[in-house]
Amino acid sequence: MEEISWSDFEKVELRVGTIIEVEEFPEARRPAWKLTIDFGDEIGIKKSSAQITVLYSKEDLLDKQVVAVVNFPRKQIGPFMSECLVTGFNDSEGAIVLISPDVKVPAGQKLI
Repeated sequence: MEEISWSDFEKVELRVGTIIEVEEFPEARRPAWKLTIDFGDEIGIKKSSAQITVLYSKEDLLDKQVVAVVNFPRKQIGPFMSECLVTGFNDSEGAIVLISPDVKVPAGQKLI
């Protein structure tokens, strides 16, 4: 594993946001949701595509807080432009488990 410096880590903007809209993404190669996420006044609203349909329904995701990288360049995913990267871990079956705070925190808070 390659070591990075503290200053390298500080460049990654891992922020908490609240999912405010979930849409189907039938054009995706693998099942995914289109997410609209509110990161508060400083960052605003960003969109992301997430392959999390195995464990999360639309209803599960609405108003859920998630941790995302908000300072990657935008990425074209089929007809959709992703503006942030929602983070998660693979479970034992390979499904994505989202990273989410246990207690609600203000939108836009940076992971420290």
